[in-house]
Amino acid sequence: MKRFPEAQGAMPTIAEPWALDDTRSANKAMIHSRSKESNPLLDNPEHWSWPKRPICFIADPHADYQAFVASLVASGGVVTQGHGPRDFSLTKAGRKMLFIIGGDCLDKGPSNLELLRAIRHLFDLGARVKLLAGNHDVRLLMGIRAMGLERHPTTEHLFVRMGDKVIPLFKEVQAYCKGKELKKAPDEAECKRRLFPSDDWFERFPEAAADYMNAAAIERELKRMHGKFDKFESACADAGLSMRDVYAIAQECRKLFLKPKGEFAWFFRDMQLTYRSGSFLFLHAGLDDSITEVVERKGVKKLNRDFRKQIEHDLFRFYFGPLANTMRTKYRTADRPLTEAGVARIGALGIHTLVHGHINRTHGQRLALKHGLLHLEGDITLDRNSRHKEGLKGVGAGITMIRPDGHIVGISNDYPAAKVFRPGMYSQI
Repeated sequence: MKRFPEAQGAMPTIAEPWALDDTRSANKAMIHSRSKESNPLLDNPEHWSWPKRPICFIADPHADYQAFVASLVASGGVVTQGHGPRDFSLTKAGRKMLFIIGGDCLDKGPSNLELLRAIRHLFDLGARVKLLAGNHDVRLLMGIRAMGLERHPTTEHLFVRMGDKVIPLFKEVQAYCKGKELKKAPDEAECKRRLFPSDDWFERFPEAAADYMNAAAIERELKRMHGKFDKFESACADAGLSMRDVYAIAQECRKLFLKPKGEFAWFFRDMQLTYRSGSFLFLHAGLDDSITEVVERKGVKKLNRDFRKQIEHDLFRFYFGPLANTMRTKYRTADRPLTEAGVARIGALGIHTLVHGHINRTHGQRLALKHGLLHLEGDITLDRNSRHKEGLKGVGAGITMIRPDGHIVGISNDYPAAKVFRPGMYSQI
């Protein structure tokens, strides 16, 4: 069996109890909670409901298929036969697992399309897969879908809003564009006019957005867009892309991702916002009180129905409303708030842990108490570009496993041991 050389020999070979007194593995609120008094939730396993089959959670692969496949191998769910994005097969254990991909498949890494092909292959092998929406993923969807809408101040800026992070993907898609696509494109000035919002957009946007956003949020959006307007065209030029190139590539992206027969049409079609199994809620980033109210009244399925409806019919309402907050919150003051009341609501429903990505960690997974709710942070910095920025070497690999026997296991090639957590294990020490 061949394995990727970047990950070979890097995975931990021993296990240890999850260190809740170490900031590499727990946040300060968790450490403080454990040092002061027992926590009924953490210390009583009877509160927990576990999945019926092993769950393997991989978050934020960010266009690095080698990191993604190496993480699948770390789960024990696949074996590889080569080095390509489709050179792996399911093991007997893998056929019993549920693989949850926690969002942010796009941007940063070396190859967006190869990563998508690896994910598609996992589906094609017959694996059980849940694909969750990440903010980087939905940003592309909004940008290329907005191109086909009638121009309006709430949506006409969404293409440029993607910013320069979309350029590596565009360069990959450029290989699909044949001469005829570029010949169909209007002249440079007209392409820019179609891609960029109107000259008076900054004056019209505040009034159009007033029903969705408060004044502070509108001001932040205007400030953000000033920066993107100034940089987007020059960033494209630095990458060797004219506005005619960008327009032709964007049209090709629409074919690939939005047309029913497009190679990657499955990506957004099969995507959902969140998934629940027992005491665990899986999503990309986090919760706020308004989302907990929806879950309390209508359940998790309602969130996914609303997600599908809004990304197809109301992009602005989606992206600046509470649904998209689940993909980008970091519990900052500018984010929608999660309070003790919200935590109590979902706790009463038996949801005790959020499993998510979005915030990258450099020493494997981390357990964190946020507003009294347990968060399992599963973004372990897989893609090599992010790793280079963080001072990490090679390709990342690792998996967050939630097992039917009542154990959570965090495996990463950036931590020397597999971290093992079981409710009640610390009260017995």
